[in-house]
Amino acid sequence: MKIELAAIEMTDEQLVRKIVKSNNVMLFEIIYDRYARIIYNKCNSFSKSKAEAEDLTQDVFLLLFVKLSSFQGRSKFSSWLYAFTYNFCVNYVNRNKGRKISDRSDSISETPERLPDYLDEDGIFEMRSTNLKRALENIAPEDKTILLLKYQDDVSIKELTQLMQISESAVKMRLKRAKSRILETYNKLSPNV
Repeated sequence: MKIELAAIEMTDEQLVRKIVKSNNVMLFEIIYDRYARIIYNKCNSFSKSKAEAEDLTQDVFLLLFVKLSSFQGRSKFSSWLYAFTYNFCVNYVNRNKGRKISDRSDSISETPERLPDYLDEDGIFEMRSTNLKRALENIAPEDKTILLLKYQDDVSIKELTQLMQISESAVKMRLKRAKSRILETYNKLSPNV
């Protein structure tokens, strides 16, 4: 079966509709080619090894093919796919108690003692990358997911409300709490910064 040239030029959303309608594996390969490296990188941030990240990536794409019809087009396909991937990885981490990320962290209180009233979004980007990576590894997977979706994948608040199926105020509150937790964790990892 040849892949149509027109299919390669389709938007993600058009391609998904065509795949769902035809169940064409060859068309799904176009989605795979477009996103394999990105999904691998996201899986790698939740895994302990390259091999584990590769396995997670394959698992994400297998489940994606099965669940592709659940994409409703309320957000960009890429945003939906990133959330799909993060949710898959969070579930993987939570299922596997021996490597649960939150088990490796220090106890982090729900409300830190003293944090600024307004956490500047640029402050997240200014953290040194090595300590930021360590901080991300030591916060709850759910916090990591929302932070990565917002700041790495540039998913808007509106898209997050649709992806997470919660209100805008709930998204903002989760972001605020996640930023507080990562800032506290970061400060514990690098107290002199």
